[in-house]
Amino acid sequence: MKIAVAKGDGIGPEIMQAVLSIFDASNTGLQYEFVDMGKWVFDKGYSNGMTPEAQKTIEELGILFKGPMETPKGKGVKSVNVTARKTWNTYANKRVFQSLHGVETVFSKAGILIDITIVRENIEDTYGGIEHMLTHDVALSRRFITRPGSLQLIKYAFEMAKKKGTRRITCGHKANIMKLTDGLFLDVFYEVAKEYPELNADDKIVDDLAMQLVVKPEQYDVIVMTNLQGDIISDLCAGLVGGLGFAPSANIGDHISIFEAVHGTAPDIAGKGIANPTALLLSGLALLRHIGLMENAAIIENALLYTLEQGIRTGDFGDRSKPALNTGEFTQAIIGNFGKMPAQGAKPLLSNMPVTPTVFKLENNSMMESADTEQEKIVGVDMFIESNEQPEVIAQKCLHHGGVKFKLINISNRGTQVWPTGSKYTALVNQYNLRFESLNESALKQQDVIGLYVSLSADYKVCSLELLNMWDDKKAYSLAQGQ
Repeated sequence: MKIAVAKGDGIGPEIMQAVLSIFDASNTGLQYEFVDMGKWVFDKGYSNGMTPEAQKTIEELGILFKGPMETPKGKGVKSVNVTARKTWNTYANKRVFQSLHGVETVFSKAGILIDITIVRENIEDTYGGIEHMLTHDVALSRRFITRPGSLQLIKYAFEMAKKKGTRRITCGHKANIMKLTDGLFLDVFYEVAKEYPELNADDKIVDDLAMQLVVKPEQYDVIVMTNLQGDIISDLCAGLVGGLGFAPSANIGDHISIFEAVHGTAPDIAGKGIANPTALLLSGLALLRHIGLMENAAIIENALLYTLEQGIRTGDFGDRSKPALNTGEFTQAIIGNFGKMPAQGAKPLLSNMPVTPTVFKLENNSMMESADTEQEKIVGVDMFIESNEQPEVIAQKCLHHGGVKFKLINISNRGTQVWPTGSKYTALVNQYNLRFESLNESALKQQDVIGLYVSLSADYKVCSLELLNMWDDKKAYSLAQGQ
């Protein structure tokens, strides 16, 4: 089987060479098609950080194994890591955090073993990177959470938890504040949970979850989360087991999957031959299992665990009284321990079940859409305007703009109501939200909204607008603080 390989930037080529040497020594039979991705590709003028040839190869092979990559700073380009995940719809970011004997942490000293899997949504949320400056003082980032995207991820998480034999699956969220976006994600979680009555499904508000993971991490097993929150919490979990140098990452999609280390490029030690390849190797083991090379993965992982148990280390971890090995020596130590079993956490030697790669030639982009069974109507609009005037002044100007279709309901600033009631102690910025609703709760047309926009623009710069929709009798928009 052939896989696409991107060596990465900084220490990437060194640790990738180490891992591929271990694969070859284990006789995986893999062939490697090296592709051009990373900072130097950005520097050549490719704004997505990969050449067209690289994209074509990855889409043909379906598997990408990549080293850490740097995104140039201050050039207005997007992260190549995020671009790759989103371009190929690798919707599930699976990160496994396990205690490793020989990697000392406060928990290992206390005899607390950690085995936590984070399943993080990989496509949506603020990682859409859709941002605008509404005024010179106000920036806006749009956060998308969709039902089909949430369903795709959460279904994967439950299936994985079932196969793993997990005792608990937890949804981490902030639905107490973000009632529509995180609320939708949480609703889908419990909808899917009904299909898996054998699994103990529960949820935790993300700030409480963060505290609990530090205090009692052993009580968690599988945690499923939205993109940004999952990114932060997964790095927290990496800290529980020794840092990002021991944190593997798999990005799973229906057609293409990406396996990578999530740590940085460490340019300060690049080329010195002292980098720790463990995180990339653990990601590579996930790759081997993904394509059915179960026996190879177990032999390599047992050798790695045995090596760590013996106190063999690179310079970034372990017993400082023992000499540190360079990258090549550490790699050879693992290869030399093939066939040896660790005292703790040994992996069973399952038979290889290599899959036959299937190349999908998609003619069109897939459209994910759930059935719409509710009656939809427009009942108002939020008009976001630029102004440094006081709320009362704005209200007096805007009352006449409603005409015979709209009434001005309230004015808010940074999400807090400042008219018709509010407090003089609420500090303001130069961007307001004017909420207009239809008179007599009658349904509106988009032409009505455009007419209001034209009228309002005579007095103010309209920065943005959002329709106020109703699904049957349910508001599809949030209220302002204090409304």
